[in-house]
Amino acid sequence: MSLFRKKSLTQLLATADSEKGLKRTLGATNLVALGIGAIIGAGLFVRTAAAAGQAAGPAVTISFIIAAIGCAFAGLCYAEFAAMIPIAGSAYAYSYVTMGELVAWIIGWALIMEYALGAATVSIAWSEYLNTLLGGRIPYEWSHSPFESFTDASGVLHQGILNAPALVILLLLTLLLIKGTQESAMVNAIIVFIKVAIVLIFIVVGWGFINPDNHTPYMIPEGTEAFKDQAGKTIADYSGVFRHGWGGVLGGAAIVFFAFIGFDAVSTAAQEAKNPARDMPIGILGSLAVCTILYILFGHVLTGVAPWTDFVDPVKGREASVAYAISTYMTGYGWLATAVTVAILAGFSSVILVMLMGQSRIFYTMSGDGLIPKAFGDLHPKYKTPYKANWILLIFVGAFAAFVPGHVAGDLTSFGTLFAFVLVSAGVWILRKSEPNIKRPFKTPWVPLVPILGVLVCSAMIFALDKQTLTVAMIWMVLGLVVYFAYSKKNSKLKDPGHHPGEILPKASDFE
Repeated sequence: MSLFRKKSLTQLLATADSEKGLKRTLGATNLVALGIGAIIGAGLFVRTAAAAGQAAGPAVTISFIIAAIGCAFAGLCYAEFAAMIPIAGSAYAYSYVTMGELVAWIIGWALIMEYALGAATVSIAWSEYLNTLLGGRIPYEWSHSPFESFTDASGVLHQGILNAPALVILLLLTLLLIKGTQESAMVNAIIVFIKVAIVLIFIVVGWGFINPDNHTPYMIPEGTEAFKDQAGKTIADYSGVFRHGWGGVLGGAAIVFFAFIGFDAVSTAAQEAKNPARDMPIGILGSLAVCTILYILFGHVLTGVAPWTDFVDPVKGREASVAYAISTYMTGYGWLATAVTVAILAGFSSVILVMLMGQSRIFYTMSGDGLIPKAFGDLHPKYKTPYKANWILLIFVGAFAAFVPGHVAGDLTSFGTLFAFVLVSAGVWILRKSEPNIKRPFKTPWVPLVPILGVLVCSAMIFALDKQTLTVAMIWMVLGLVVYFAYSKKNSKLKDPGHHPGEILPKASDFE
């Protein structure tokens, strides 16, 4: 039984075309809006300050450029797949058709780190901003993981117990998903408008409050002393190669990469695109381009308004950094800090909703293929939603949100996404060699250069993640292989003797 048995593209497309409820109603503008809506969230408002404080300093702007370049290479590869295979399922579905079941499983397992842990990370950020809005009324113990502690100015040690607000928002959104409430294109457009407006207002108003001294030196110098809290506990150490200078810029790119997670979610809407051959590349690459420009300007203003050292200090701007920078350094704009916080909470909620929905769709697809238990694909008798997958997802995501620090969950999310990007980039090159005659409405330019650069840049950002993150990620991937060989391989729908492994994919003429 081959580990690289493939799905039939002909059968897959026929199934997609006959599936009820998925109408091709989205144009290029809708897809760009969808991408921007999924991208701008906790990554921008939280990870920018984290990258500046932990690795890159004001040079976080360069980190954004490096991360964007890696995303652009991967985005071009996603665009080719999305236009060629316009079905739901994203990278998991592409790899099942092109590289076989084992690779599809690995990507599907990695996508759990992207969507599920991404939802956990954003819910933690949601908790931080909610507490800021409430003036810190939620005790530290009930808004932080048990692995986090903080000694206040009075010398009192606060030890986290669990992040209750993060659990609450996850539960509410899970109930919403189970009921099956759908956001219309108009609602999504309004959310996108609010998010972009927040970023633009901060950039325009904040530009006048930039202190040039905060941008000097532009990178964290070698030999910078570790930052410690009131009790002498080290919070940030700059001795590592990826924590200062140009190495710190690359380390910062690995951290802010989380801010770009979401553009690949556009590919999950391929089955709803009116003209996927034209609209999918525009949606994926267009949303990526718009957000990259906003990110660079945002990072420049944030590190210019407040010194990057403030973003390390839990007493200052380590949490809810944007609201902190406004209220502390932008005199007369306290109202803006409050407005930004409220709007960010709304934006975070939509991002969590999209991630939970995306993960449940991946689970649903994998369940249909037999790779995970049937329960993940069971639909609610009344609402016709994968409610069991939603409840299981709530337990998994909720555990991370309640008990794991936000930066750990965020870095693991980045690993999962980067790993998927590496395999998708490699997949384009592999398929060009193995199946050169498949119809490709959109072609990634300069193959194999672009796929190779996508693999190299994304791999470099993976290695720039801290050792703890890489260790946990490797354990997760090994666990995934154990699950595959213990359960998925023998329960796969492709074990049917009527299926012929290595089936030739259709040529261009088959689509004409």
